[in-house]
Amino acid sequence: MANLTNFIIAFLITAILLYELQPLAVRIRLVDSPNERKFHQGEIPLIGGISMFFGFILALFSLKQVIGLEPLIASAAILMIVGILDDIHNLSVSIRFLAQVVAALFMVFGGDILLQNLGAIGLQGSEIELGYFTALIFTVLAVIMAINALNMCDGINGLAGGLTLITLSALAFIAWNANLLHSMNVLFILIATIVAFLRFNLRALVFMGDAGSMFLGVVVVWFLISFSQGEQRAMTAATALWIFALPLLDTGSMTIRRLLKGHSPFKPDRGHLHHLLLDAGFSGIQTLFIILSLAVSLAVAGIVGLYFEVAEVIMFWGFITLFFVYFFLVSWVSVKPKLV
Repeated sequence: MANLTNFIIAFLITAILLYELQPLAVRIRLVDSPNERKFHQGEIPLIGGISMFFGFILALFSLKQVIGLEPLIASAAILMIVGILDDIHNLSVSIRFLAQVVAALFMVFGGDILLQNLGAIGLQGSEIELGYFTALIFTVLAVIMAINALNMCDGINGLAGGLTLITLSALAFIAWNANLLHSMNVLFILIATIVAFLRFNLRALVFMGDAGSMFLGVVVVWFLISFSQGEQRAMTAATALWIFALPLLDTGSMTIRRLLKGHSPFKPDRGHLHHLLLDAGFSGIQTLFIILSLAVSLAVAGIVGLYFEVAEVIMFWGFITLFFVYFFLVSWVSVKPKLV
């Protein structure tokens, strides 16, 4: 009952903000306009991220669930401010990266969120423990990767929000199974804010913007790392890869393809999975359904591997194999001549 109450409160706060902030967004030009790469009609308010962030914060305070999350809130606030400025003024990549590094450092030094144990993924099943400095670098890179993975997946209505919803739902199930009640409550609040956003986003009434993708990226990586570290960890590091698989597969393979072509990883193209499906003739809704179904299947595979105690080395190298299969398959499809 408590989780249902949390869900309803967070949903209502976020929905109200999504409705009330639309006129303000138009006045301050916080909107997404159509161009050669964006085919939506009219100017769409970029208030999804702001609404989800404040819906999350207000729900946390009203439900007295803030304890221990202050560093996460600080990290998210930094990224929210930079994201809003980027949505309005199109900031440089270096400024966005600097903000992401600062947010990661807040997580490490304020919240003790440190990716120090990669699990028993050595070829002989040995655990990989990182020294503090190496763990710090890995953590910062993980934060940057997660944030930009969601940002680059935000190409059709419902996709970034839907992928995040799947990951957070998997984490909520893991939290419930591990009796992490506070984390489960917080995850239900986050899920409610995303459900409220999707109700508007699927009808193209609002977009999340960079503020939204960075906010969702940082909360996802916070829980992925915190759940997979420590003596009382709720899951393995390899499980984290599977329940956040689609953004990692798509962004990782896209980055490699662009680098191999001598392009910047941030140079836009139509090589993402959603672009390939749209170019193949699938509608936006069909594309969304296909990708989210695949994401659910991979998350379920990760959870099954966790609770059926499949060896971490198998889960990790299975994911790496999946990555290369995905990379070569998508690379082949993206260069295959199109019929005219």
